[in-house]
Amino acid sequence: MNIVLSGIRPTGNLHLGNYFGAVKNFVKMQEENQCFFFIADYHSLTTHPTPADLHGNVKQVLVEYLAAGLDPEKATLYVQSDVPEIAELYLFLNMNAYLGELERVTTFKEKARKQPDNVNAGLLTYPSLMAADILIHRSHQVPVGKDQEQHLEMSRTFARRFNRMYDVEYFPIPQAYNFGADLVKIPGLDGSGKMGKSEGEGNAIFLIDDAKTIRKKVMKAVTDTGPTALNQAKPDMIENLFSLLKVVSTPEAVQYFDDQYNQCTIRYGDLKKQLAEDMIVFTEPIRQRILDLAADEAYISKVARMGAEKARESAAKTIREVREIIGFRHF
Repeated sequence: MNIVLSGIRPTGNLHLGNYFGAVKNFVKMQEENQCFFFIADYHSLTTHPTPADLHGNVKQVLVEYLAAGLDPEKATLYVQSDVPEIAELYLFLNMNAYLGELERVTTFKEKARKQPDNVNAGLLTYPSLMAADILIHRSHQVPVGKDQEQHLEMSRTFARRFNRMYDVEYFPIPQAYNFGADLVKIPGLDGSGKMGKSEGEGNAIFLIDDAKTIRKKVMKAVTDTGPTALNQAKPDMIENLFSLLKVVSTPEAVQYFDDQYNQCTIRYGDLKKQLAEDMIVFTEPIRQRILDLAADEAYISKVARMGAEKARESAAKTIREVREIIGFRHF
C-alpha cells in the first residue's frame, strides 16, 4: 500500500497556480494511493501566532479543496489539530532532534531574519512537526515543493534515527512524490514570475473570483508594445499570457493568437478578452461549488469529523506502537 501525505496551509484562497500546480494532481493521486491530506493549522502558528480567524481560514481551505475535487470518501482529509497524536509524536521526535541541525535549516534562518521579534521554538522545531505529520501515518511519499525539500530530508533523518536508536525497522523512509510532466507551473499576471498571493492580489486568479473580478485582473496584465519582426521570440510577460491561455483555452484559440503574434498583427486587448472569458468558463463551476459547500455547514462538519476519525485511527496505532518501542508501559 503506497501511503501519500500532503499538508495544506490555511492561508488564503486557492488560485489557478495552486490548482494546476498541486490540487489537480492530488485529485489524480487519490484514485491510486492511500492519501492523507491535512490542513496544517498548527504549522500556521509558527509565523502567525495570533490569527484573526483561524477557524474561518481552515473552513475556507477545506471548502475550496473539496470544491476542487478532493473526495473525502477516497482520501483522508483532516485538520491537523484534530489529531492530538501528532503533537505526541512531535514531542518524541524533539527528544532526538539536535539544536545544531535545527538551526542550520535554511527556512529557519530566513524566517528568523524576516521576523527577528518572533523566533519561537515552534519555528525552530518546524522540521520535527513536519516529520511528525509524515511519520504519524508511516507515509511512503510526500509531494513537496523546492522550499520543502530540506524538511523532507530531515524527516528521513528522523525516521532513520528512530529506527537506529531503537533497533527497529518501523518507520518507512519517506520519498518525494514526483509529479513529473503532470506538474504545471502557472505564471502570474504581473509578468515577473509564478502566480501567488504573496506577489499581490492582482497577480493571481482565485477560484472564488467572480467574472467581473477576473476580467478586471486580466485586462490589467502586463504587456509590451507588440512584436516588431516576424516570428520573433516572445518576452517573458507575453509568454506568460500564452502559458495561461494554454491551460484554459482551446488549442485553436492558442494557435490563432500565436499566428497573430508571429505575423505582427496581434491585438493584446483581444487576447486578454479571450483569456478572461476562458478563465471564467473554467473557474465558474468550481466557484459555484465553493459557494454551495460554504453554505452547507452540516456537510462540512461531517467531512471534518469523518477525516479526523480516519486520521486518528491511523495515528493512534502509530503512537501505540511507538510508545511500546520506546518502552512506555501502562501500570
